[in-house]
Amino acid sequence: MASAANPGQGGSAPPPVVQRGIVKMVLSGCAIIVRGQPRGGPPPERQINLSNIRAGSLARRANASQPDSRDTPDEPWGFPAREFLRKKLIGKEVCFTVEYKTPQGREYGMVYLGKDTNGENIAESLVAEGLASRREGIRANNPEQSRLAELEEQARSAKKGMWSEGTGSHTVRDLKYTLENPRHFVDSLHQKPVNAIIEHVRDGSVVRALLLPDFYLVTVMLSGIKCPTFKREADSEVPEPFAAEAKFFTESRLLQRDVQIVLESCHNQNILGTILHPNGNITELLLKEGFARCVDWSIAVYTRGADKLRAAERFAKERKLRIWRDYVAPTANLDQKDKQFVAKVMQVLNADAIVVKLNSGDHKTIHLSSIRPPRLEGDSAQDKNRKLRPLYDIPYMFEAREFLRKKLIGKKVNVSVDYIRPASSATDTVPAFSERTCATVSIGGINIAEALVSKGLATVLRYRQDDDQRSAHYDELLAAEARAIKNGKGLHSKKEVPIHRVADISGDTQKAKQFLPFLQRAGRSEAVVEYVFSGSRLKLFLPKETCLITFLLAGIECPRGARNVPGLTQEGEPFSEEATLFTKELVLQREVEVEVESMDKAGNFIGWLHIEGVNLSVALVEQALSRVHFTAERSPYCKALLAAQDAAKQRKEKVWSHYEETPVEEVVQVLEEKERTANYKPVFVTEITDDLHFYVQDVETGAQLEKLMENMRAEVGAHPPVEGSFVPRRGDFCIAKFVDGEWYRARVEKVESGGKVHIFYIDYGNKETLPPSRLAPLPPAFSPRVLPPQATEYTFAFIQVPQDEEARADAVDSVVRDIQNTQCLLNVEHLGPGCPHVTLQFADSKSDVGLGLVKEGLVMVEPRKERQFQKVVTEYLNAQEAAKSARLNLWRYGDFRADDADEFGYSR
Repeated sequence: MASAANPGQGGSAPPPVVQRGIVKMVLSGCAIIVRGQPRGGPPPERQINLSNIRAGSLARRANASQPDSRDTPDEPWGFPAREFLRKKLIGKEVCFTVEYKTPQGREYGMVYLGKDTNGENIAESLVAEGLASRREGIRANNPEQSRLAELEEQARSAKKGMWSEGTGSHTVRDLKYTLENPRHFVDSLHQKPVNAIIEHVRDGSVVRALLLPDFYLVTVMLSGIKCPTFKREADSEVPEPFAAEAKFFTESRLLQRDVQIVLESCHNQNILGTILHPNGNITELLLKEGFARCVDWSIAVYTRGADKLRAAERFAKERKLRIWRDYVAPTANLDQKDKQFVAKVMQVLNADAIVVKLNSGDHKTIHLSSIRPPRLEGDSAQDKNRKLRPLYDIPYMFEAREFLRKKLIGKKVNVSVDYIRPASSATDTVPAFSERTCATVSIGGINIAEALVSKGLATVLRYRQDDDQRSAHYDELLAAEARAIKNGKGLHSKKEVPIHRVADISGDTQKAKQFLPFLQRAGRSEAVVEYVFSGSRLKLFLPKETCLITFLLAGIECPRGARNVPGLTQEGEPFSEEATLFTKELVLQREVEVEVESMDKAGNFIGWLHIEGVNLSVALVEQALSRVHFTAERSPYCKALLAAQDAAKQRKEKVWSHYEETPVEEVVQVLEEKERTANYKPVFVTEITDDLHFYVQDVETGAQLEKLMENMRAEVGAHPPVEGSFVPRRGDFCIAKFVDGEWYRARVEKVESGGKVHIFYIDYGNKETLPPSRLAPLPPAFSPRVLPPQATEYTFAFIQVPQDEEARADAVDSVVRDIQNTQCLLNVEHLGPGCPHVTLQFADSKSDVGLGLVKEGLVMVEPRKERQFQKVVTEYLNAQEAAKSARLNLWRYGDFRADDADEFGYSR
């Protein structure tokens, strides 16, 4: 502390030394603690007691180690005296002189506000306000004592403070040292700021606060952070590195200051909160200065945004401040181009890893940071004789993979590497792992891992507090997991786990033979490419049939890849790897359509595979990666294959690089341009499905249906069916009693054990699950041979239905409101794999229903390339642009389909 000689005074006594310091704390109305200036650490302190005066003592809590001790209350006017000094002196510079020192070391002296003794005399101010009285009989005849006596008399005359009428009991605080129910107390405040005085600082992040105006004395831990602490060893406290500095940092800013505290939570009887001071937020300041670290267990309750705390901690880490002096970032050894980049997703490996294609053309495996995919818990109920198939046998693994596949495959994503997990060797319980690149993957501003966790399809890893190898968005992941748990999503659901009974008939000749006729009759079937063995050999998952098949591309001869034969390795033919890579990039894990024509003797199906209108066989031939096989002559794709092969031969590329050209007469094929036909017929819309297909009845045959229904009900009324006389079998026609009590024609779709029968109303298009008691045989006079089923399925032409469930539901709701159970006009535009694609007009206004959906931003346009559709497609596209500009529904966040802003569940 600074000191200086007092100006010369007469007499033989040495002049008192004037010393300076900063008031750290006011102990009572007549005692303060003064500190010096910090130099390389917390400064020295000393207690100064004011000479010649006495103020009321403050309350004291009973000593827990002394059973007979009791709580001592405030003396009257003791707290107002302390508050008078606190508001006047805390954090201010004062000068003081020590007049005498007791044998026990207590120092008594005079304290002045300011840098010299010309400042306000603190003892005189207290006496003048009636907050202290002079001590009698110490030094009765000096000028200071006389001055105090004069001031005391003036205060007594004016009836100030302790000289006022009454006992002063109203100045005695009703201090409450404990809370019976801390959690209830915190919840009752509803996170509203509470006025408080910080009475004590235990360490940088734990304080003792006096809550006003009810005088609760509570310990508050700062939410979201932890400072180095003082560890008790034997009879002493040993500070952790920077513990003393962190404590001084908080003390110098908050101790005995007026603050507001937001009490945010209660954890194991510990109250968590945020202290607000006009000069800033101490929580964020401690982090920014490197005095504290974020803690996961309490950061979630911080009400001012966990991201601010993480940013402040990151600021200190980057500058290696204090506790972070030896910090090395997890990605410190990576170049910036390797830390953040844009890449195209080529494959989803499981629920937490993807393969991406970099701009360089290389492929890289990326693991999603800080999440764990679904896994088998405890003793699994798996058949010991059957090999575990994780994708189908681990609960929610298939849902998680499908979520990622549908959202990411073929899309460009932003990758931000969080850490590199080094390779680990195998142990008795854990297999070996190679080095892993762990990153935050986002698309359209959405964190994929967070979306996965929020749906309950993955869980968040927990770390040691000092483990920095985690996601940069770890707090958001924890919050998403908390929401998923609260809402019972996915892994956290109390419902029965979904079971996927997937039959793998790859290589099973007997099963394949049984399955072949079914696939041949089905025409084009939907499938997902699960694996690519070579350019023309794939493994497919058929979702409707829930089976896996091996599929060979028809009509082409692809270069044979390398093969491992017992005793030797056969090298692959030229361009086999290129063909495999081409097929992988085009179709792996994509949704495709397949046409099965035949099978080989090994049980592999042979046929054609289409993706977004592209025939994979033709595409391989176009890329000069396959030759046309003679069996293609019998197929409808022969011309396209031969034309593609001729073009590849002309380029002399890849498999045709040594081809010797034979002159042929060029044949120019002239295609006839078709005109769009608009032949609208009146229909009655009876049902809208969840995927925006709809069923209609032809208005022209409506009278026949009404007549048939009337006669059928009369027949059933005259000869009521006997309950139990009808045994439902899949595909059977029957009559079913609807909720209105009437009978309608129906077809059995599925029969479940437990008496549940799924039926389809053939004249209306709706479906229902009924007990057999509400079904009866269909009288022959009313069979479909007499009057064919009147409900015909269609879907909208020129539009794409959103894959996102909520967005699709919005579109379906709009269509249901507009056209269900109404008459419309229908025109078939083109055929589709499932049903005809049509345009639908309102009967009265003649306005296009599908175009209306586009204008409202509820669906997207499916651009068709046929010339006859260009005029109507242009009109649809213009309407889509207008919806985008107005930010309607799907477009409320802009064009989510752009490569750098793909939204989940949509694609061009």
